[in-house]
Amino acid sequence: MAKHLVDIDDAALRDARAKLRTSTIKETVNEALRRVGGGHRRRVKRALDVLAEASLIDREQAWR
Repeated sequence: MAKHLVDIDDAALRDARAKLRTSTIKETVNEALRRVGGGHRRRVKRALDVLAEASLIDREQAWR
């Protein structure tokens, strides 16, 4: 895990801590990043699952 020096909005941090029910800055930031990143992964997985189940016409016929 890398260390980063960042400026964090105190009010936003306080709100995030309350919503996420975390107790430290590190825990709050990591949980927020996991939730945001995880959402993207789930959406991509869902989209790929839809494509895998799709009944697509043959490529040769698509251009006719």
